[in-house]
Amino acid sequence: MNQLGNLDTNGRIRKYNFRPYFDYTGYTTPNEYNDFQKPGQWQPLDDGVPVRNGGYAVQKFITPQYGRVRPYTINPSEYTAPPPANSSWSGSPNSNYKRQADEVLAASAGLTDELKLASELFDNKLGSLGISTAFAGIITHNLELWDFVVLDFMQHVSAFDAGIACWKEKARYNAVRPVSAIRKLYGEQTVTAWGGPGQGTVSDLPASQWRSYLRTADHPEYPSGSACFCSAHSQAGRRFNQWKGFDPESLGMVIPYAPGASVVEPGKVPAVATTLSFPTWSSFDAACGVSRFNGGVHFRDSIKASKDMCHKAGDAAFEFVKRHVLGQV
Repeated sequence: MNQLGNLDTNGRIRKYNFRPYFDYTGYTTPNEYNDFQKPGQWQPLDDGVPVRNGGYAVQKFITPQYGRVRPYTINPSEYTAPPPANSSWSGSPNSNYKRQADEVLAASAGLTDELKLASELFDNKLGSLGISTAFAGIITHNLELWDFVVLDFMQHVSAFDAGIACWKEKARYNAVRPVSAIRKLYGEQTVTAWGGPGQGTVSDLPASQWRSYLRTADHPEYPSGSACFCSAHSQAGRRFNQWKGFDPESLGMVIPYAPGASVVEPGKVPAVATTLSFPTWSSFDAACGVSRFNGGVHFRDSIKASKDMCHKAGDAAFEFVKRHVLGQV
């Protein structure tokens, strides 16, 4: 992702640029945070984070150049997602644009403590992807160190390569996030939804004030990055299990929460001690995807597109690492 900041605008190495993570792709936003002229496309948000010289930080597409990074195992051009047709807006919203926005509002209104915790869990990639590897390798299967390292590397490679394809598609489609679509559709009309930390579900919330349960990330909506990472990661886990003679689906991940342990609503959620359980890789993968919808940051189509595209990156990573482990390179 140009960590060294040594690439120029043509992607050529320049020794003395020293601009870490410099975007050499020339990406420009289709909308501005205060000028939403293209409602089918991504709008950077005013994040409400104070900056030193006054005012607030405005989002920028985080590392659009990720889509051009050299992968370990895949040909990114073979990994594509269909256009996000339901997010299109030509003069006026199509019926599906409104429908998918209403689905997000309904999910927001129906949030339970368990759904909130799951959304927070999968928003934290170390606490979800990282911990799942630890559960599978150490607790469920009691792997020796070498096998644990192999599993861990397979899953890292799978997510890294899948993410390249995902970011390529994000930049290609520049799709609108739910928060922008909902505010555009309903303006000052009131909606029924989660009202913010400690507020529960309210029925008179101006749509212009609606916010997603999770922070809306600083990149276009489609396809979902988190769902992509989880799909590739889970498939690599299945293939490793099968290789080592375990049930391919076995995971056995259990995460307990004390009352009030929520990050978004500390002291209030959950109301009572709660445990999230993911006995299989499929349950983990499914919960990860839907958590992005329940968290208000993705439409359903984005999750399906990611799973369909990124699943096979897990297979590619497994085969790549296995060949190296067996000396078949």
